[in-house]
This record gives sequence, C-alpha cells and structure tokens, in this order.
Amino acid sequence: MGANHDEAPVLDALARYHDAGELGFTPPGHKQARGADPRARAVLGDAVFLGDVLAKGGLDDRHARNRVLERAEDLMADAVRAEHTYFSTCGSSLSVKASMPAVTCPGHRLLVGRDAHKPVIAGLILSGVEPVWVDPQSTTTAVSGPSSPTPTTRKPPNALSPRCAISPPTPPSWGTRPPSSSRLRPTSGWSRCACPGTPTSTGIRTYLVAEAPGRIDAEMITPYPPGIPVALPGERLTKPVLEHLTTGVRAGMFLPDAADRNLDTVRVVAEDTDR
Repeated sequence: MGANHDEAPVLDALARYHDAGELGFTPPGHKQARGADPRARAVLGDAVFLGDVLAKGGLDDRHARNRVLERAEDLMADAVRAEHTYFSTCGSSLSVKASMPAVTCPGHRLLVGRDAHKPVIAGLILSGVEPVWVDPQSTTTAVSGPSSPTPTTRKPPNALSPRCAISPPTPPSWGTRPPSSSRLRPTSGWSRCACPGTPTSTGIRTYLVAEAPGRIDAEMITPYPPGIPVALPGERLTKPVLEHLTTGVRAGMFLPDAADRNLDTVRVVAEDTDR
C-alpha cells in the first residue's frame, strides 16, 4: 500500500503531547514556556516554546516505539523518491556540514556548485573531500538557475568517477538575482589552483588589493547576505572579482570573513618571488 501523505506524524504527535498536559524531567528547561523569562514570552509569544519538544521522551516514548520520526522520514523519502531521508535540527548550516561526511569521506570527490553557500565550503574542509566545481548557469530571466554538471564542470570527465556524490543544493537566499548586466559572472572570474583547506608550504602574505590580481587567495571573502563566497582559498584572484568586492564595500557590502573587512588588503598565498 502506498504512503499516506495526508498523515503528519510529527505534527500529530505534538498535538497529542499538548493534549496530555504532561511535563517530563528532561530538557528543555523552559517546560512549555512555564519557566521562560516573562520578557521573552512577551516578545516571542508562547508558541515558540510550545513547539520545543524532545523527539524521544516527548513526541515519542523513550524507545521511539511509535516511530514518529521514522514514519515522517519515510513519508519524506517517498515524496522525493529517495531510499532514505534523515531529519536534522539546529539550522541548515549545521545540517549541510553534517551531511557531507555522511555521504562521502576523505579521498572521494563531491560535485559542488560554485554558487554554494559558505557552510558547504566549511563542510568540504571538515570532511576532507575534493570538490569538483560546477559553474552556475546564467539565464536571460531574473530567476537564478541551478548548477548543471553537463557543460561546465571544472575537471575532465574521468574525474566524475563512481566516488562522486552530489552536494546539497543551495539556491540564492533571495530566490532571484539582478539582471545579468549587474551581476559578476563567475565563469569569467574564478580560477582554482587548490582545494579549500589545503595547507600551504610557502606561507601567507597580506597585499594591497591593487597588487592582488593574479595571486592565489588565502582567505574566504563572503558578502553577507547572502553568504555565497566570492573568493575562496586556493582560487586565483582576478581584477573583476576584486573590483566587484571593493565597489561593493564602498556601497555598504558587509564581508564578515575577510581579515580586512574594508578590503584595502587581502591575504594571499606567498610565492617564491615574495621571498
């Protein structure tokens, strides 16, 4: 028999928990808003606390015998035609980092769109996998298109081995992009020399931005929002990329990752000519 997608196991379990009116000797400490600071309750309302319930010993019993989460994950897998799905909490950034070592391991390759959000880059560094970069696809509309591995992968076809996996999709936070005339085109700006997180034996130096084109970047430079790195460690910095960043900073762009948030200087990999 097919899955019943009218069922909502987690929501139904939460409703039953509220109807029972029970409180366990377990986290969270606010005890369904009763222990929360009145000032927080006044601003946030009680709904945020009422929905904060443990999966085991809350939505389900301590042995998960009602299979609340399992049934919900099965429904999700059926909806997206996957073999398995696993729910994760604590925000999408942590989930992205956790998903990479779950599907691959050091020495394996991962297809990654170059317009990936910065948690994806952090996940690459933490997992030790080698990215196979895929260029974002430009369209004639104002809607940003997904990355496609067909025409623009940055590695030869033999790099796309059975060891490859696909990174989580990370569409732009705003869902659309400005017209092409005002958008830096990544296909003309990025040249990769090493993977993010690769140690350098030559050291790191700080250069004025005007002297940085052609040098290998040694820091992540990420306008936030949206949190998509424009420059990654290991990429060769180009004049269009640096102009995009410096003019953006003058217009109010915020660069939380850069060592110099005013971007008067950038950190680059030292070269033999620097010695």
